[in-house]
Amino acid sequence: MRRLVAFAVKAAISAILLYFAMAGVNLAGIGERLRDLKIEWMIGALALSFAQVALLSARWQAIGRACAASLSLGAAFQLSLIATFFNQVLPSTVGGDAMRIWLFTRKGASWSQATYSVLLDRFVGVVALAILVIACLPWTLALIQNPIGRTALLVIGLGSISGALGFVGLGYLRAGWLQRWTITRHLTQMALTARKVLFSASIGGSVMTLSVAIHALTTAMAWCAAHAVDAPLGFFQALQLVPPVMLIATIPISVAGWGVREKSLVLAFAYSGLSESDGLLVSLLLGATMFATGVVGGIVWLAWPNRMRTDQIAAREMQMTSDGSAGDTRR
Repeated sequence: MRRLVAFAVKAAISAILLYFAMAGVNLAGIGERLRDLKIEWMIGALALSFAQVALLSARWQAIGRACAASLSLGAAFQLSLIATFFNQVLPSTVGGDAMRIWLFTRKGASWSQATYSVLLDRFVGVVALAILVIACLPWTLALIQNPIGRTALLVIGLGSISGALGFVGLGYLRAGWLQRWTITRHLTQMALTARKVLFSASIGGSVMTLSVAIHALTTAMAWCAAHAVDAPLGFFQALQLVPPVMLIATIPISVAGWGVREKSLVLAFAYSGLSESDGLLVSLLLGATMFATGVVGGIVWLAWPNRMRTDQIAAREMQMTSDGSAGDTRR
């Protein structure tokens, strides 16, 4: 029941934000431009999306090794594709992460190894995105003259970096009370692993390079989407506007980021003196590209030979957990 309510709330947030994103936009004009959509540019965006999944897989594999969990690149790509599907059908932008954890354990990793690798993969991605936002700030602030937009940029970028530093700082604490509770013990261990990943000469450089390339591909996808509808958006402009929007869209308050991404990009375009209609179009086409990639991931999931067996194992383990809990209660 709680999950249904959570989904309903997030669906409502998506719908409300989409409504406000479309308010004041000439929807008839958008329809005409979509009818003249240049398919070749959308095919290019879709190809970039699959290339992005490949880079995501390579980064996850490297982080998995740091967590003492081995995963072949092919398996990482397969599981990452499946995760893109669940990112679209589950009520948050991180729904696929839960599925990656589950499937990784089916590949032989322990629950802690799988959880650490996936959460740290997400963490490194967000850190790299925040760094990219900060690195582009001199040009973005010159592009965006609106004081509200400038303030939002600074809060988003610097706030994310501050939060990341605070998390990594947990690894330096030696307080005994951090080891008393399971959640603080695991957070401390993840912070130590994050420090190892980010500051290791052998891992850190490659992981951050992959992360920047991943976010550059998101920018390139948005740039392709703009070309598909003849929106005047240069690649460097996209690099200044898209990463902050994607950073905001990582907040799990809507269904697959829908609504949050659209409203944020519409505002980013408006603050930059660009057409709000163009911002809405680019965001919708970017979301459609991600959805199409998710559809392929869904096909991979349906064709996965161990899917039914995994479902049976999951049901059995959940039943065993329930029985064990009941026994503990009786005692």
